[in-house]
Amino acid sequence: MRRPHIPNGRTKLGISALAIATVFAATACGAGSRTATGERVAHTEAAPKPLAASDVTRELRQLEASFHGRIGAFAIDTGTGKTIGYRAYERGPSNSTFKAILCGGLLHKARTSDPGLMTRTLHWTQKDVLDNSPVTGRPENVAHGLTTAQLCEATITTSDNTAANVLLKQIGGPRGMTRYYRSLGDPAGRLDRYETELNHWSPGERRDTVMPAFMARDLARLTVGDALVPSDRRQLTAWMKATTTGGERIRAGLPKDWTVGDKTGTADGWYAAADDIAIAWPPSGAPLVIAIYTHRDAKDAKVDNTVLQRTATLLARGLGRMP
Repeated sequence: MRRPHIPNGRTKLGISALAIATVFAATACGAGSRTATGERVAHTEAAPKPLAASDVTRELRQLEASFHGRIGAFAIDTGTGKTIGYRAYERGPSNSTFKAILCGGLLHKARTSDPGLMTRTLHWTQKDVLDNSPVTGRPENVAHGLTTAQLCEATITTSDNTAANVLLKQIGGPRGMTRYYRSLGDPAGRLDRYETELNHWSPGERRDTVMPAFMARDLARLTVGDALVPSDRRQLTAWMKATTTGGERIRAGLPKDWTVGDKTGTADGWYAAADDIAIAWPPSGAPLVIAIYTHRDAKDAKVDNTVLQRTATLLARGLGRMP
C-alpha cells in the first residue's frame, strides 16, 4: 500500500480526504455553527493559542525516548477539520480498540441488512469463555445468552473478550472485520485472528494492526459522520462514554469538565502495547476525535498509561483546544 503523505504538524483535511468530509463543520459565523450532523455548537470567545506543531513533535520524541518505546497518534478537530499527528501512518497492534469499530459495524448491519440483529439472543459455551470476560463468564449468561446489543455493551464498556468473539462471528469473523474497515474508507486496518491471539504482536508484524490516522477517521465517521444513522451514533457513543477501562488514558489527559467516550486496548507481555481511541466533547465547541497507539521496546516491559495521558494533552494543545 502506498503510504499517504501527511506532515507531522497540524493540517486541514480536504473535502475528498478518505471519506471523512462529513465530519467537518460549516464555516463559523456569529455565536455558533453547526457540525456535520446539524448540531449547533458554541464558539469559544478566546481560544487557547495552539502549541506549535514542531513543539508537539519535539515533545513526543522526547516522551518516546524517556519510556523506551514508540507512539503513534492522530487527532481531528471535528469543528474545523484541522488535524495533528505523529507517526500517524505507522502500523501498531489494534488490540481491543477494534471492538468499538466492530460494534459500529453491527449497528450498521442491523440497520441495513439484518433487521432484528441487535435484539437477537446469541449463545456460547463455557469452553468459549476467555480471560477478561466479566459479563459473558457469568453462569447465568452462559446458560441463557445475551442479545447482540448487550454483548456490544459488554465488549466496549468492560472489553469482554468472549463477547467480542461472539460478535465477530456476526460480521463474518476477522475477514469480515477487515472488510468493514475498507467500507469506512480505511485502507490499512486489518483483523486476522480472534481474541486473545490477536494481541500476540511483535514490532514489524502486519497482522491485527491499524494506523492511528485511519482509526481516528473511522471513529469520526461512526460518531459524528455519516457511517451510522443518528440514533445508532448516539448508541455507540453512549457505550463508549460508559467505558470502565479508560480512566487512566486519554480521559486523564484532558480537562475534567470534558465528556469522553473511549475504547482501550492492552497487551501486557507483548511489548506493553497500550492504546486508546476516543471522542471527547469540551464544554463548548465541536468534539475532538483522538487515536493513540503505544508500545515499548522490550517485550516484557510494563504498560505506562502516563504516556497516553501526556500524548492526549499534547494533541489537544496542538489543535488549540487546551492551554
